Amino acid sequence: MPTRPEPRRRPNETTTDPSVSTGEGRGRSGRAPSGFAADLRGSALDLGIALLITASVFVFLYLRVRAGHSDTVSVIPYMADADRYWVYFLSQAFGWSALLWAYLAVVLGLLVSGPRPGWLRWQPARIERLHRTTSLSVLSLTAAHALLYAVQVVRDRAPAAWGERILAAFVRAFVPGGHDGSTGWIAMPIGQAAFYLAIPLGLAYYFRRRIGARAWRVLHRFIIVVYALSVWHTLLYSTNVWYEGWPRTVLWLLQVPIALLLLWRLIRPARRGERLDMAAERQGLLPAWSRLAGRILVAVIAVLLIVVAVTGLDGGRLRPEHGGEVHDHADPHEHEDSG
Repeated sequence: MPTRPEPRRRPNETTTDPSVSTGEGRGRSGRAPSGFAADLRGSALDLGIALLITASVFVFLYLRVRAGHSDTVSVIPYMADADRYWVYFLSQAFGWSALLWAYLAVVLGLLVSGPRPGWLRWQPARIERLHRTTSLSVLSLTAAHALLYAVQVVRDRAPAAWGERILAAFVRAFVPGGHDGSTGWIAMPIGQAAFYLAIPLGLAYYFRRRIGARAWRVLHRFIIVVYALSVWHTLLYSTNVWYEGWPRTVLWLLQVPIALLLLWRLIRPARRGERLDMAAERQGLLPAWSRLAGRILVAVIAVLLIVVAVTGLDGGRLRPEHGGEVHDHADPHEHEDSG
């Protein structure tokens, strides 16, 4: 039975088909294996660097609290006791490194999934492998961020029985709606949704043979939604960027390259079935009009991000000394003496 020939690609095009882009099944050719165990081993150095950065961020946050210059203390005054709440600051540090690594993973993924830019010297296979290892590191860093937050809740409830403390920590850290703070009841479920979605979506690559390459590609596209939820969680809940000012504005500004890369990826897709053809009634997974709408939406988002960065209207709260409210989104139990 004759088979349809493989369509030609331009020299600078790559493919998102995992069996092609990773070289899986070509072990005899000497290419690096792309299985979960191999990527897990390959992520050791990546995760080690992330942990060093996490430690540096923790020291920075801790020293700022000790010096009385931390915005966290301005938002939650009782956290001025840095020695009592050091676990919380360590959780913050893991949150920042997780967001940074998620940023890198998304950038690498967008670079490898579209036509190869002329200025990019790395081979697609190398970029894709780094994309996979950074993605595994993101899961580890995010899990540490959530677990350390739960540990701090356990420490805060020291007078209570161990069972009660662990249950309360689990509910606050891992159950949507379990946080009763004024901001946390919105921000925490957003962060939890990002974490819970990242696990199956991030690991789906290793099950693509079972679920099919087409299903995997569809699922993998939702990773950008997970990243957006992570940034939203940070903007809503992180006391380090709680107030208006340059730290929060920089966080907004850093999203511009992501939006531009995504727009470039949509305008110049590597796969023919993803190219915009308004004359075609339906091409690929989505009709042409929805592809056009997606491109317009991403372009609008990119413009809005630039406007936010230029104007400084970043949604931050006013500082108390400038007439803003004193925000304390902790529950009363966290004020109890830990003995």
